[in-house]
Amino acid sequence: MKNFLKNIIKVIVKGAIYSWFKIFHGVKVIGTQNIPKEGPVIFCGNHKTYMDPPLMVVTGKRDMKFLAKKELYKNKFLAFLGWVFEAIPVNRDEKDVSAIKKSLKVLKEGNCIALFPEGTRNGMEKGEKAKDGVAFFAVRSGAKVVPCGIKGGQKGNRKITITYGEPLDYTEYKGCKDKEKLDEITKEIMNNILELAK
Repeated sequence: MKNFLKNIIKVIVKGAIYSWFKIFHGVKVIGTQNIPKEGPVIFCGNHKTYMDPPLMVVTGKRDMKFLAKKELYKNKFLAFLGWVFEAIPVNRDEKDVSAIKKSLKVLKEGNCIALFPEGTRNGMEKGEKAKDGVAFFAVRSGAKVVPCGIKGGQKGNRKITITYGEPLDYTEYKGCKDKEKLDEITKEIMNNILELAK
């Protein structure tokens, strides 16, 4: 009964958020045909504003669990969204083994996770190196990676366009632990994201 009610709340909240994006940001969604209809998927995009996670959740055509920094749970509204969409809280100050195990379990079950390689808002603009998390999960799980580019939604540019690119397949590297290869994969993923965000 509890899961049934939660699913109803999820549908209502997703509908409300999508309507808000449509009305106030004239959101345009491109490339959803690129999203695999089944099997494990890792969604990853550029991170401009606090709106990016809910935007991906309501436009991605698949249920996804976001990896979210624990600090967000201090905000009651974001904590509510985290509960509704079953986000996976991450402690960024240390290697969060629990979050890693939960994420791999989601992928192993054929479901989806979502995260931002930048690790924080406007990470690339701040000169921060993209994190290898997406590459790590891709080679460990064999999941397809769907790059996502987000444009707009900032002051002076209210309209938002979100573009889903063709899935990237790294199954040939499954189980790879080589840091250089993971960095190479991360760079390729980020290049795809940035191209979609132009």
